Amino acid sequence: MQTGRSTGAFGGVRRSKRRQDEPVAIASTPSPDHLRLLVKVARMYHERGLRQPEIASQLNLSQPRVSRLLKEAVARGVVRTVVVSPDGVHAEMEEALVEQYDLRDAVVVDTDGVGPDVIPALAAATATYLDATLKGGDVIGISSWSATLLEAVNAMRAKTVPVAEEVVQIVGGSGSPEVQLHATRLTSRLAELTGARPVFAPSAALVHSRELRDLLSKEPAMAEVMKSWSRLTLALLGIGTLEPSPLLRRSGNAIEPADQRQLEELGAVGDVCTRYFDADGRPVEADFDDRIIGISPDQLRAVERRIGVAGGESKIAAIRGAVRGGWVNILITDVEVARALLNRGTRLR
Repeated sequence: MQTGRSTGAFGGVRRSKRRQDEPVAIASTPSPDHLRLLVKVARMYHERGLRQPEIASQLNLSQPRVSRLLKEAVARGVVRTVVVSPDGVHAEMEEALVEQYDLRDAVVVDTDGVGPDVIPALAAATATYLDATLKGGDVIGISSWSATLLEAVNAMRAKTVPVAEEVVQIVGGSGSPEVQLHATRLTSRLAELTGARPVFAPSAALVHSRELRDLLSKEPAMAEVMKSWSRLTLALLGIGTLEPSPLLRRSGNAIEPADQRQLEELGAVGDVCTRYFDADGRPVEADFDDRIIGISPDQLRAVERRIGVAGGESKIAAIRGAVRGGWVNILITDVEVARALLNRGTRLR
């Protein structure tokens, strides 16, 4: 069967029977006239912003041919896509972190200060990330004693429809009365914003004996919380150092100085949910491990998305250990920490 043809602009041939989605055949040595047409079409589309039907009309080409010419322009390198990151966006650094530490995702933010001054920027980034990624049906675990997570939750916007089923404390949420409100508010506020049911852990994170831990774990309310840890789809985590945060210290859940000295001798650099690890992320077994009421390392690693939120130079070793050991697989941190993790000109600690 003969295929109908007609002559188009610049002496080109228009094939009316060819499908638009067929691969573009590229001649090894295109004629100057063909290249001239290729550039003209590409400039009209990409620089002048004309739509394909308008280009076809002006040049007396079929729209399918315009589409093929645009694809050929990309294939030949006439058109190249360049993504320019605005100031404050560190996409290349985020991609490098994901690749180097086998992360699921990374967010790197600029901050206005050091130490505690990085918290507002990290909190804002965390709130934005959760707003974009919570889609529905999640069971969210949250560590109870993080000032950064509390500020992040305070910065979140309420969802118009429920995006989570439960928000569960994954480490004991009871503490001294003057700071108990922080742990309770962190869980209840996140549940309110996401339309979820709050699930509180009615116990301290660190109790006085293994026998007391076993006894409290058998209490119906606490047993129900611990059962829910196996249903988590997302964990929202702070990353701590050997030096307890002011909030944790005031809560009464901080480790004792003697325990801290033991951890130093064992090579610990940080913790997630009071589970300590060394510089390579390997768990460090301390004497107080059997007094912790909180999610176990194996239960935590079984959670699909484990979002670690931490920054500041003092936490570089702890953050590095957390990502090396798989304690978190999504990291939200500041640009100086990111540079240190990638060994890009920041002094390692």
